Amino acid sequence: MPDKSTDKKKFKSESDYDKKKKKFVKGAKTKEFSQKEIDEAIRDTFARIDDESGASARSIARKRKKKERIEHEKIMAEIKESRKNVINVTEFLSTVELANLMNIEPTELIKKCFDLGLMVSINQRLEKDLIVLLAEEFGFKIEFQDEYKEDVLKEEEDIAELMVPRPPVVTVMGHVDHGKTSLLDYVRKANVVAGEAGGITQHIGAYKVRIDSGREIAFLDTPGHEAFTAMRARGGQAADIVVLVVAADDSVMPQTVEAINHALAASVPIVIAINKVDKPDSNIQRIKQQLADKNILVEEWGGKYQCVEISAKFGQNIDTLLQKILLEAEMLDLKANPKREARGVVLESKLDKGKGTVATVLVQKGTLRVGDNFIAGIFSGRVKAMFDEREKKIEIAGPSTPVQILGFDGTPQAGDTFIVMKSEGEVKEIALKRQQLKREQDFRQVKFTTLDDISAQIKQGKAVELNIILKTDVDGSAEALADSLHKLSNKEATIKVIHKAVGQITESDVLLAEASNAIIIGFNIRPNLNARKLAEKNSVDIRIHTIIYKVIDEVKQALEGMLEPEIKEEISATIEVRQVFKVPKIGNIAGCYVQDGKINRNNKVRLLRDGFEIYDGTISSLRRIKDDAREVESGYECGIGLENFSDIKIGDIIEGYRLVETKRKLETA
Repeated sequence: MPDKSTDKKKFKSESDYDKKKKKFVKGAKTKEFSQKEIDEAIRDTFARIDDESGASARSIARKRKKKERIEHEKIMAEIKESRKNVINVTEFLSTVELANLMNIEPTELIKKCFDLGLMVSINQRLEKDLIVLLAEEFGFKIEFQDEYKEDVLKEEEDIAELMVPRPPVVTVMGHVDHGKTSLLDYVRKANVVAGEAGGITQHIGAYKVRIDSGREIAFLDTPGHEAFTAMRARGGQAADIVVLVVAADDSVMPQTVEAINHALAASVPIVIAINKVDKPDSNIQRIKQQLADKNILVEEWGGKYQCVEISAKFGQNIDTLLQKILLEAEMLDLKANPKREARGVVLESKLDKGKGTVATVLVQKGTLRVGDNFIAGIFSGRVKAMFDEREKKIEIAGPSTPVQILGFDGTPQAGDTFIVMKSEGEVKEIALKRQQLKREQDFRQVKFTTLDDISAQIKQGKAVELNIILKTDVDGSAEALADSLHKLSNKEATIKVIHKAVGQITESDVLLAEASNAIIIGFNIRPNLNARKLAEKNSVDIRIHTIIYKVIDEVKQALEGMLEPEIKEEISATIEVRQVFKVPKIGNIAGCYVQDGKINRNNKVRLLRDGFEIYDGTISSLRRIKDDAREVESGYECGIGLENFSDIKIGDIIEGYRLVETKRKLETA
């Protein structure tokens, strides 16, 4: 009989022991156990030990409860593990909010959207399907809150017999200073441009006009500046037809291309208006060619897009443009049911000192009346009063009518769906649920600084951060400005808009700025007296602006000022050591010849020997013949003593240099 002990010696480890054959086998594989399986085995062993030991009924009951608790904890741990990548969200979610919930940078999310062929801004509200798609791209699963799927807010099918023709909603889009507002001025017979800060539109304007034929058209005027991407997107989504204004004396600009993309994304027909044809340097064919390069082929060139050559300043061909808009509307066969509760979209919102919250709403379905209960986003309200674009009071507003509404409980966000309901209690209940969920969602986004975050910051090097509190006159401007300011950030310099809101700058804004070391930017808004005095007392910087690109330029300059300056070395002189003099109690003095440049007494110097640096320091003495000298120019001889250094030899080279600080630009940071 072979000895088992000798059998064991043939194998290097117990891993060669085969349990089934109850003997050692060369190369037997050992099963690897996970930590989870090990924990379960230990738990089961302890449970068996407890069961096998004799105990009283009370002890057995206690052990049974313990076992049940352990089983419950095990189930909860499994559920938690399975839901690790599940995010509970609401349908009211912006790009930055979704990024925070997934613990990723907003720029990564925006880049992913561009890869998917979608243009989004950091503060843009995302659609339900897009939220799910983006989450899946980053390995997360989305669960929408049940409270947001209110049955009472579901869209009802309209009865075909009650549908009647409605006016078309037309959005005027294009690049800044191409004549969008001037075109609307002529149509409305009003001078709006004169009232625009810097001559550019900075809000969505909404107007309803009646033309000579008696038919009506609702116009939306969108800003052309690049910062207002989100506002243009809203204009494109709310419109039936897009009028693309391009200046004949200019060219198809980036914002023009962006407007085309918004219109195509919203699947709405486009009418091209080539403006400023009265100017001597206008080139209509060039504009048509550039549009064709962007796949916008006009009818004259065999395409499907109607084109009108106009002069908004003199009213040339404006009637033709209106007729083409009505022709597009007839082809679309636009209809709505006026005999139902109104539904629409919030185009803009602001805080008025005398009126409170004022929102511009485009009624898309049904008829809105004074006294109607409504919900918009997380706020409810009751229509107290309605005004048209000329501040004239109106009692009812039918489909395709833009109106200004008073009666909101809070300031809604631009883009919120506006829904009228019969029950006041119902709208308040839904608003309360939405506000509660919004608070919970905001709380989940609070990101506390961890050691990993600090480590990441150290790895990146010293980063500067500029905190901003943003107060604007309307919600759309706050969104556009926050988006533009965020784009200025890079790895070394970061801008954080810690608070943005609509309304006057108050004492609470100043206190928040002081606590967070932030500056306050007011856009078309001024601080009240108490806020201004408190800001002066606490040295809080308040900047007031009326033109968006001036805000961006100023913040950019402030950020550049916070960057560490770039320090460059500038060689001022090259000096050859031709003789060494020994001076008692002082040491060696170099007899030198200035080969190039000019050596100054205050310059820093380095001593080079055979190309290697031997000394780097300052000059202790500089003499020209026997006199002390402040500077010695090229071509002259001089004596130089180096501070705390005497090992000077003939043939050494002394370089004089100075450090020059250069202010860094944000683009090179």
